[in-house]
Amino acid sequence: MSGNRILNHQEIEHKIKRIAYQIYETFVGEETIIIAGIASNGFIFANKIAQALESISDIKVTLCEVIIDKQNPSQPISTSISKEEYTNKGLVLVDDVLNSGTTLVYGVKHFLDVPLRKFKTAVLVDRNHKKYPVKADFKGISLSTSSLEHVQVVFDKKGDYAFLQE
Repeated sequence: MSGNRILNHQEIEHKIKRIAYQIYETFVGEETIIIAGIASNGFIFANKIAQALESISDIKVTLCEVIIDKQNPSQPISTSISKEEYTNKGLVLVDDVLNSGTTLVYGVKHFLDVPLRKFKTAVLVDRNHKKYPVKADFKGISLSTSSLEHVQVVFDKKGDYAFLQE
């Protein structure tokens, strides 16, 4: 890892727990919610949120992986569960970093094809300068960064961390 560490393992664990509580407060009346993580790091982060949410609430959590081509997000998007499984449910779309907003906005667009009871977004790091008017409802940390800087989140068995590199 080269660059400035912005979150260590313990801080990420704290952010996950806090986001889980925020989701619980928002969806408190729901029996089931869908936690949909954008493939790779977003899905890993979603899984961690789902585990935390299940440990603090009696809401049934269904985990969903959202496969988006990040280089060409207008390509068809697929999910690990069928549309019927998330129709008329509460859903939280999760990614690790909200950078330009492109991936998240296309992910949101995909889920608008079916009726949802409630729809929210969650990210670990919000970079505060976006190309699209998309926001995270739940976020671990907000950073004001330059367009030359890159935020990298590493989920590792030895310990999770996030860092900023130029």
